[in-house]
Amino acid sequence: MLIRPRKSYTKTTNSKHWLKKHPNLLKQLEIKGAEQVFVSDITYIKTQDRTCYLSLVTDAYSRKIMGYQVSENLSAESVVKALKMATKEKKKQIQVIHHSDRGLQYCSDIYQKVLRSNNMIASMTDGYDCYQNALAERMNGILKQEFLIEMCKDLRQLKKMVEQSVWIYNNKRPHLSLNYKTPNFIHQKSSEASLTGSYN
Repeated sequence: MLIRPRKSYTKTTNSKHWLKKHPNLLKQLEIKGAEQVFVSDITYIKTQDRTCYLSLVTDAYSRKIMGYQVSENLSAESVVKALKMATKEKKKQIQVIHHSDRGLQYCSDIYQKVLRSNNMIASMTDGYDCYQNALAERMNGILKQEFLIEMCKDLRQLKKMVEQSVWIYNNKRPHLSLNYKTPNFIHQKSSEASLTGSYN
């Protein structure tokens, strides 16, 4: 609990581009169940030989990490792999709001096409206000400060560590905001409730 947070010096968001930005749909929105809103973000993780990038897609209600991808670059093709993993993990056939910053990757044609083909609506932060994507930022911090503490030798080792960390986070780590339940437990419970029509 006394681990000092590490400061971020590597820029992962380039929002100064000509591609279409989407309005913030989360303002005044009440999130009532799993897979209503996904939040996405990118953070950097250093190995002994290079800087790598971790893309995350998280369910806003259950805090479950639905998709992730570790890569050597910030290309849209790499980032979209996390989104595709999240779509495969979905349990409900409902429309999802996908919320992110205004980064080039999220505005790209390839990313937007995957959103549309999976019945997802794009939502983005206003300008440079990182607090409008606070949950996604928080997810980055939890993984980097609690799980990915030791520096890996290379990309291969990092991918394995991320895979293990995500599993432990989803299935073993309780959340205060979830009444000390795990993300996977809350996600499963919410999914079952939607099938029976009960959220109690």
